Amino acid sequence: MCCASSDENLTNPDNLPSFEEIQGTVRSEFDVTESYVQHGVPTFHVNYKDDSKQAFLKLMKSLEAMKLLPILRENNGTYVLQVLAKPPTQPNKNTVNIALFFATLGTVFVSGYLQAADVIGALLFTASIMAILGSHEMGHKLLADKHQVDATYPYFIPGLPPIGTFGALIRQKELPPNKDALFDIGFTGPITGFIIAVIVTIIGIQLSTLAPLEPEASLLPVPLMFQIIVALFPPSGVGEMILLHPVAYAGWVGMIVTM
Repeated sequence: MCCASSDENLTNPDNLPSFEEIQGTVRSEFDVTESYVQHGVPTFHVNYKDDSKQAFLKLMKSLEAMKLLPILRENNGTYVLQVLAKPPTQPNKNTVNIALFFATLGTVFVSGYLQAADVIGALLFTASIMAILGSHEMGHKLLADKHQVDATYPYFIPGLPPIGTFGALIRQKELPPNKDALFDIGFTGPITGFIIAVIVTIIGIQLSTLAPLEPEASLLPVPLMFQIIVALFPPSGVGEMILLHPVAYAGWVGMIVTM
């Protein structure tokens, strides 16, 4: 086992812990076979065991209090753990999020009104679109919070008709601790948005009506799930064409966005 000599200790301009302190923290969770400082970065060769995933999460919490970030990689059969200074992050300020949210409400409402030509239809379209987009992004946000990954609330992006928005996003300020967290955060958003889109579509199809096909009608490409919903929950009326209610159109948009 190799340890850092006294002249290899970390330079400490920001009152970061010494190499010895970091080494002791790492040893509290991992079996360290070799330790040294490489290009100013504390580096440890560790034995990977069945419980190493939980050990790494515990180590992350311990080092977070020291403003440090561990990174564990496998290199030719050797597990190498390096400890870096955690990049500073700005505290979340929700002013921009709130402003964009209300701006997007406005642009989506205008788009809905241009379609429905009445306030109720525009409000229903707005609520449906925002529910689909919001659930998608909050799925990411809630799982990020669960895995203690710092992330912002959604930024909604105002847009032009016929939808009124270019979507929404969150900003993730930290790396996920492992692949499990990365998968959970990435997967939960689309699946949550998709579930809400299905519910919105079912409601919207029930509010829509069938009508005879008109040559001048604008026809939309129909996602497979949309076709299944129409087959299971057919709209009222007689004809070959569905006159989409604004809620159904919002569901169609959600299907396109989430699938």
